[in-house]
Amino acid sequence: MALYSEKVMDHFRNPRNVGVIEDANGIGEVGNAKCGDIMKMYLKIEDDIIKDVKFETFGCGSAIASSSMATELIKGKPLEEAKKLTNQAVAEALDGLPDYKMHCSVLAQEAIEAAIEDYNKRK
Repeated sequence: MALYSEKVMDHFRNPRNVGVIEDANGIGEVGNAKCGDIMKMYLKIEDDIIKDVKFETFGCGSAIASSSMATELIKGKPLEEAKKLTNQAVAEALDGLPDYKMHCSVLAQEAIEAAIEDYNKRK
């Protein structure tokens, strides 16, 4: 059995929404000291809709794939819906992650939460 699903490998090899949004109105950065992964999410929100989202991730393939998938799941969505995104939903959208890599999907969820929190503070 393969360690990673085809979706994980695709999002690792061809990550979506990589980069920086210069005029982002919500930025969240989180890290995991245990594994060294760091994620930064940039949100461009208009009328409480996520119009654009980009990420920068320093980490393993699972961290990059989780960041990529998370951005795909929230892009174009209302803030209230994006707030409800769980790490489990990210992992399921990737057709699963090994148990010891689930923390990567948690980081993606936390990065989105931090970016939304930053947006709310700026309003």
